[in-house]
Amino acid sequence: MNPLLATLGGKLTERWLNLLVLPGALFLAATAVGTTLGHRHWHDVGRLRSSLDDLAAHPALDRTGTAVLLAALVLLAATAASLAAQFLGSAIERYWLRFGRDPLSRALTARRVRKWKERDAKVDEAVGHAHQTGAGPNGAVMIRSSTLARIQALTEARDRVALREPARPTWYGDRMQATADRVEAAYGVDLAALWPRLWLILPEPAVRQVQSAHDSFSAAARLAAWAGAYALLACWWWPAAPAAIGCAAVARSRARTGLDALAGLIEAAVDVHGRELAARVGLIPPEAPGLLAHDTGDGMSEVFRKAE
Repeated sequence: MNPLLATLGGKLTERWLNLLVLPGALFLAATAVGTTLGHRHWHDVGRLRSSLDDLAAHPALDRTGTAVLLAALVLLAATAASLAAQFLGSAIERYWLRFGRDPLSRALTARRVRKWKERDAKVDEAVGHAHQTGAGPNGAVMIRSSTLARIQALTEARDRVALREPARPTWYGDRMQATADRVEAAYGVDLAALWPRLWLILPEPAVRQVQSAHDSFSAAARLAAWAGAYALLACWWWPAAPAAIGCAAVARSRARTGLDALAGLIEAAVDVHGRELAARVGLIPPEAPGLLAHDTGDGMSEVFRKAE
């Protein structure tokens, strides 16, 4: 038991340091430097060194108790800053996945719809032109590689807006909405009602992969929160602005990658384990062959919604 407790304690300490202390301590250090130097003396290392020497020469720091108390306060402040970033990251995560019910969100959704339709029209135009110019004998169509590359580039540009016509104000919300729409179109099941039940029967490897993708998305949201914190610090010390921009760019890239993986894993889980769930709730016999039927998916939605 003692080795187990020691191992768990070591892992918890490592997690506490990596997730709470180190990011918060880095931000506190940047804040101390920024407030000391300001915009005018942003690169004055001598000024920073003098401030550190004055602080080190303070009589109170000669006492061991005071030094220990100061170190504890720094750790607490770093932890508090990281906890605040986690709280803000959770809010950002919900904001990214929100529905477009308020006027601003509806306006953003309408703007994204117009942008998506413009790019979709270009894709249709390119495909139509390729069929016209590549028409051969006996109805065969010969499309040049350069034309295919152009169609692929236009398709990727459209998909960067959304995989389907946008229904939410952000790409993240639309990516999850596309997964729900694809599942409903294929199986007739409401993903929001299905997923909590499906999660209970997923095997451990699938659970780990889904959790890992979700953790990546949550970590990106926390990084976006740190980007906001450094942007605020840039009001007093402009070198914090590049750090804010870098954090925001990395957060955006990681959030897209993480959410795209999460959406794909959720859809794959329905494909692989949807029939198993239907059999467990008694809608189909366990030995029934074939894919999950549309009427079975409708029955699952009705059962899981509790006739709401």
